[in-house]
Amino acid sequence: MPKKKSAPGKTSTHHTRPSWDEYFMKISEVVGERATCDRGRSGCVIVKDKRMLVTGYVGAPAGVAHCDEVGHEMHTVIHENGKESKHCIRTTHAEQNAIANAARKGVSVEGATLYCHMTPCYTCAKILINAGIVRVVANKDYHAGERSKEIFKEAGVEFVLLHPETETYSNMK
Repeated sequence: MPKKKSAPGKTSTHHTRPSWDEYFMKISEVVGERATCDRGRSGCVIVKDKRMLVTGYVGAPAGVAHCDEVGHEMHTVIHENGKESKHCIRTTHAEQNAIANAARKGVSVEGATLYCHMTPCYTCAKILINAGIVRVVANKDYHAGERSKEIFKEAGVEFVLLHPETETYSNMK
């Protein structure tokens, strides 16, 4: 393919278009800017055939006070191996909100791909499987995401982790 000639006195710069995964991941990051819990300001976008179907972000249910307004609702979870982790349960996760938004508008997500900030939690993973999501692309890993990856594999959902680092935030333990 011939290169475009620059006008006299101008230099030509090559623009590299983002891949589809990069493109939709960037959109999910912008969606996450609406999130209302600083422990996981994340968003997601559900896509099919390179078209956005629905978005979701972390936030309290509609009409209920947000973490940013009244603080976190922290619960401690003790895992089978004895490890403890703290979770804010005031909010609905981005993935759950996206599925709820699709249901409210009658949008089928069957056969779609979900782009998200970090590996979905185990509850979200099960919801995504049951909603018919066939591919999940996460920017970073989630500290409690091992079981999610296992169930995705078991259910035949393709899981792609773009960056191997684990998401961290204040008050994790």
